[in-house]
Amino acid sequence: MSTVAVVKKFINAPDDVVPEALSGMALAHPGLIRVDAENQNVIRADAPVKGKVALISGGGSGHEPMHGGFVGRGMLDAACCGAVFTSPVPDQMAAAGSAVDGGAGIVHIVKNYTGDVLNFKMAAEMAEDEGVNVESVVMDDDVAVKDSLYTAGRRGVGGTVLAEKICGAAAAQGKSLAEVTELCQRVNGQVRSMGMALTPCITPGAGTPSFELGDDEMEIGIGIHGEPGRERLPLEPAAKIVERLTTPIVEDLPFSEGDKVLAFVNGMGGTPLIELYIVYNELNKLLQGRGITIDRNLIGNYITSLEMAGCSITLLKLDDELTALWDAPVDTIALRWS
Repeated sequence: MSTVAVVKKFINAPDDVVPEALSGMALAHPGLIRVDAENQNVIRADAPVKGKVALISGGGSGHEPMHGGFVGRGMLDAACCGAVFTSPVPDQMAAAGSAVDGGAGIVHIVKNYTGDVLNFKMAAEMAEDEGVNVESVVMDDDVAVKDSLYTAGRRGVGGTVLAEKICGAAAAQGKSLAEVTELCQRVNGQVRSMGMALTPCITPGAGTPSFELGDDEMEIGIGIHGEPGRERLPLEPAAKIVERLTTPIVEDLPFSEGDKVLAFVNGMGGTPLIELYIVYNELNKLLQGRGITIDRNLIGNYITSLEMAGCSITLLKLDDELTALWDAPVDTIALRWS
């Protein structure tokens, strides 16, 4: 006798999760965003902004607040929301471009996942056929694995949020398409990330865990869709986990004694903030031991995998320009300061 999996989630039907969530976002934040329900795009409320370079990103849903939570003044102009863990489509991306093009060109900030890269490329070609200048920067900051189930090359993860904030500030200050593009490429060149999981997640459509992980196991180098990482190990204390994540990050760029960094400790959706601060405390001690100074930080659940328990660490090597742009005003659902 067959059984139907019971999914304990606040949903009505799996196929309605994304449109209903977007409807809720629009109702909750009318001063910041509007939602194009037909195309499942989150649009800056006052878009298009004439004469400003527009920034568009996107990807599969289930990683909230990325990307829709980062739409607003000083960050993204639009986010394209695919089905859960599924890339948005080119027509959707083209519609976002039409909604936010202010005449100064568009920058696509694309996480290095095969579907995202191919579909954003097609959308850029469609826009250019209409006479709109589009530049694309592919983020590939994950040091865990070279290739994965979803990528050719390194995955784009935590560095994407930092690029969206910094480049959004640059665009708000009136920098040109070439300048914003170069800045995004520079951020990607100076940022490295790595994540891990304590538990899997359950997608609304599947109703079963995305992978199996024992009660006493952890996965090091996990991707944001639950794809396998570097190694599966017995669970360890926070200090050892942080060392396993941070050492490959620091040695990859490499980061050096005297560097100032932005440290981003990200929760995967099911990790309490108290635990993320323990991770940050251990990260600070480790970096101090290497002569690296945390000059700015971001701590919380910003790139999630539904209810997965785990974390990722991202380090961005700062200079005066990047620091000033990070500090610049931002007004979005998930990031807000003046």
